[in-house]
Order: sequence, then structure tokens, then C-alpha cells
Amino acid sequence: MLRIEGMHCGACVRRVEQALQQVGGVEVEEVRVGAARIKVADTAATGPALLGAVAKAGYSAHLEQ
Repeated sequence: MLRIEGMHCGACVRRVEQALQQVGGVEVEEVRVGAARIKVADTAATGPALLGAVAKAGYSAHLEQ
């Protein structure tokens, strides 16, 4: 689960969802205001890529277990 700060509307949700879909090996299950649920093969390998994609979309995030 990703906790995402700064999201407040449907456009934010779409922007983050599109950014996460660009990360290889990631299946986006759900994106909602403030969070995203994803499936990844190896969290350690893709964690920085996920956080980087969210940052590139203009938001800050952290991984939650």
C-alpha cells in the first residue's frame, strides 16, 4: 500500500494511477485520494521506482506494510 500526500480530486487520482502504471512489474489494483493499492513482484526492487513515479506526478508518498 502506498500512502500519498497532496491528492484531493479525481484528476489527482488519474495522474497517480497513470504514473504507477508506467512502472514495470506493477499491477495497480486501486487508487483513491490519499492511497494506492498495488501488487509488485519484489517490493525492495520497485520501491524507489514507485516513489519516484509518484514524485514525478507531483505528490509525495511512502510505502506502508
